[in-house]
Amino acid sequence: MTDVAGRSAIVTGAARGLGRAFAFALADAGANVTLCDVDEQVSAVAEAIGVRAHAMVADVSMREDVERLVATAADRFGGIDTLINNAGRWRRTRVTDSFDKALADWDYIMDTNLRGLLLLSRACVPHIRARGGGDIVNISTYYVLPAKSAGTNQPDTDLYNASKWALNGFTQAWAKVLAKYRIRVNALCMGATDTAMLRGLFEGDPPADFAATWIKPETIARQLIDLLTEGSDGRTGENIGAWVGEPVVLGPRKPAHRAVTG
Repeated sequence: MTDVAGRSAIVTGAARGLGRAFAFALADAGANVTLCDVDEQVSAVAEAIGVRAHAMVADVSMREDVERLVATAADRFGGIDTLINNAGRWRRTRVTDSFDKALADWDYIMDTNLRGLLLLSRACVPHIRARGGGDIVNISTYYVLPAKSAGTNQPDTDLYNASKWALNGFTQAWAKVLAKYRIRVNALCMGATDTAMLRGLFEGDPPADFAATWIKPETIARQLIDLLTEGSDGRTGENIGAWVGEPVVLGPRKPAHRAVTG
């Protein structure tokens, strides 16, 4: 087991929901955390955490913002050990949408969910290598794992679905390339989790009995800490699932041929 204390981590999309929970969990474990979001509320999250956190308003799809974020994190906390690619966007989309809507939605979703993840990860890798290794954790969805119930990969989320399936390529390829530098690359793939994104699917509040079944962001944050404490000899290239109604645990390390598919 490896201690998280003293690590320097970047968490994107940290103004609320999962990103906020990740930031608090990392700081509680003794890490120093650089938070970013396009929402200025991210500053309030850093203030609530205290001296272990620094916030920046930044758009991960913009190269200039990414370079500024990475340089600030490395300078403020002496390097970068951990990157949590949490920032993501969702819109209701269908294959029957107009061309104009489809192209606009593509840019809106893919610029953050894929381009942003690519830019930030590539910018962080040299810093993580310089520290002797570390972790990249991509935040995905249980949609990419074998379905245990109806409701995955909904027809009105085709672009969001595609963006998360594409993460498999990044996670798997990067894990293989970066293993020699002791950099692990994994993805957390959770089911319905109580976030602003999920609540935004409803007009008004979701049914209380349904919302009561959702996974809490803090529960996924504990799973993240468990993953990080495995250290450089832990799993890599794996999609790690979390399902509603089941214990949220890392589970045993999967064989290579099941690392992504679950």
